[in-house]
Amino acid sequence: MPEQAESKVTTGRILLVGGDPTMLKSFRDLLAGDGYEIAVSVSERAAVSLLYGSTFDLVIAGAQGGCEDLNFLRRVKRNHPETAVILVASDGSVASAVEAIRQGANDYLTKPLTYDQIRLAVGKALTRQESRSPMAVKASGNTGLCQILGQDLRMLKILEMAESVASSQATVLITGESGTGKSLVARAIHACSQRRNQAFVEVACGAIPDTLLESELFGHVRGAFTDAVSDKPGKFAVADGGTIFLDEISTASPQLQVKLLRVLQERQLEPVGSNETQQVDVRVILATNRDLNVEVEAGRFRQDLYYRVNVVTLELPPLRERTGDVVILAEHFLGKFASANGKEILGFSADALSAMRSYDWPGNIRELENCVERAVVLSRGAHVSVEDLPEAVLSSMARPQSSSDPTVVKPLREALKEPEKQIILAALQANGGCRKTAAKQLGIDRTTLYKKMKRYGLNGE
Repeated sequence: MPEQAESKVTTGRILLVGGDPTMLKSFRDLLAGDGYEIAVSVSERAAVSLLYGSTFDLVIAGAQGGCEDLNFLRRVKRNHPETAVILVASDGSVASAVEAIRQGANDYLTKPLTYDQIRLAVGKALTRQESRSPMAVKASGNTGLCQILGQDLRMLKILEMAESVASSQATVLITGESGTGKSLVARAIHACSQRRNQAFVEVACGAIPDTLLESELFGHVRGAFTDAVSDKPGKFAVADGGTIFLDEISTASPQLQVKLLRVLQERQLEPVGSNETQQVDVRVILATNRDLNVEVEAGRFRQDLYYRVNVVTLELPPLRERTGDVVILAEHFLGKFASANGKEILGFSADALSAMRSYDWPGNIRELENCVERAVVLSRGAHVSVEDLPEAVLSSMARPQSSSDPTVVKPLREALKEPEKQIILAALQANGGCRKTAAKQLGIDRTTLYKKMKRYGLNGE
């Protein structure tokens, strides 16, 4: 590199990852001299832990070429969308550069480099991140949106719709099984809306007795009932100017449903025991784990209220339909809980990953999070082993394949075809179609993997 030009004072946190020691030292000295705060990681694996434990504006990684670089890039952009990424290669090709940019890299540089080239690339990357989409900015904070992100196409479309509706005032209905992340999506919508600086109030309707829920939502005046010793504002009043999230809305009584309909239509309410009408300016987001169409047909949910809340509906898929995201989410939780417990855990063993992929996760993301937290606490090695997982998850490994006729015994090789196909498919999905990495995780060479893929009619990228 040429002599260092006159430095300029600037700010920002940059993580330098891998590459040769000379490059790391040169980049560190140059960028530190320009006023950036610099951290250095000798490997991508160690960098992942650093990213979970701190916030960086930019990652500069020494690219080695191949799928491993893209896997690291995807992992950073998936779990830390607010962080810019620059890859630096010794002999990068045009195809590699195009693919890296397509996967989310802000720039792809090849050596030798001048100081001016480095400064220009860093400046452009950080400037571009400042103007990134509101959804990415807000989701990276307290919204928890990263816990529901992944490669599943349905989830990506749902998040695109959530970003589109965030800036509107439309009522949003979020449906899905318990533990799929309905509360996280609601918080992300609020955080990306114009109401982001106002209150976000969450009410678990199913957890509050029906006799108290009306008072909880609309408030009450002194003397309205025996224990009403003073006036108390309701959740709608507290959320005035902001957003109220009504979870488990299907549990509301018919009487309460009538009052909710009025609030949604007119933004007016009366506290319990009062004839005084209050006007509220509230964005309403609702959630349910039940099919409201069925509830309407059964007479348990008002049809007019259903039409009023069903303006924009986001249906979150269960985790068992997002098998390719199980490992992504598990790795996120692993980094979170390893940091919280002061443990250095590099990842999961192959058996542990296989068990988690084959389990149905009836409790969805919430169950997976609890499972990983338990495994981190129990783990004594550098990797979470299959012995660290709950018994329910382990039972899925030994679960026999269903058969239309249990009296018919298939040859072992034939009976193992479908399980082997699903394991290979899951490995490919978890690694973005990268055969090299998938083969490594499966403990076989690439030639063997190609033959098995051809046998089962699987297409790799």
